[in-house]
Amino acid sequence: MATTRVITAAASNTTSSLIFKRPPSSSSFHILKRSSNSLSLSFKKPTLSKRLFTCRAIYRPQDVLSKEQGQPETLDYRVFFVDTSGKKVSPWHDIPLQLGDGIFNFVVEIPKESSAKMEVATDELYTPIKQDTKKGKLRYYPYNINWNYGLLPQTWEDPSLANSEVEGAFGDNDPVDVVEIGEKQRKVGEILKIKPLAALAMIDEGELDWKIIAISLDDPKASLVNDVEDVEKHFPGTLTAIRDWFRDYKIPDGKPANKFGLGNKAASKDYALKVITETNESWAKLVKRNIAAGELSLV
Repeated sequence: MATTRVITAAASNTTSSLIFKRPPSSSSFHILKRSSNSLSLSFKKPTLSKRLFTCRAIYRPQDVLSKEQGQPETLDYRVFFVDTSGKKVSPWHDIPLQLGDGIFNFVVEIPKESSAKMEVATDELYTPIKQDTKKGKLRYYPYNINWNYGLLPQTWEDPSLANSEVEGAFGDNDPVDVVEIGEKQRKVGEILKIKPLAALAMIDEGELDWKIIAISLDDPKASLVNDVEDVEKHFPGTLTAIRDWFRDYKIPDGKPANKFGLGNKAASKDYALKVITETNESWAKLVKRNIAAGELSLV
């Protein structure tokens, strides 16, 4: 049951997700440091020794398969996730977030160089991936997205929580988005091991919609990039291109451009890790029913 999905971790070998309870002091939490001429944000690394939570129904990515139902680009099309016994699992709730050593799982929703607006159906049982709709019609971006796009499992942008660092914007009620900048086109439902590199604070119609910039560990350039400055060096122009793409993609539909907080620039890897930690904490509260789920599926 969803109410028993999250339990306090004991001394065991159970795989744990990255959920941090807010500590009573700054000694185990990120400390914000600002300088007058930089938007880089640096933090102390959060410790994992205090208190962790783990999902009872957590799965290793290699034990999870994607299974298509229906035909692509139809209203009934779904990509479900199943374990080795054929049991359906949730890519949002049952795939672990953290793999250790700064590595995270990433679920691909939209492959690069495609335009069908695929997303995890957060209001359906087992949260399969489907194509988004509007007024009963399938949604497409006006042009291809140039990077692999998807979500970080076990994260949630709380719509009741205002972010004082990003114009007081409230969360968009979805898992955190990832923009994976590697060279290979991935598949819908593929689970990748990634390392975060930067974060963009997109504000979409007043809602905060984080974009974590990351790279898959199996990309040829993965060893060369470890922070936002490395992205600029080895993928020149990419951060600006990502920001501009997400800023402008709604304009052809007659909507205003999206905005960005944090000075309209990408923040550092440490800041991205802070975002992941905080949204993972929000997800933990959601599945523990400390926050009303509304129409969200917790199964």
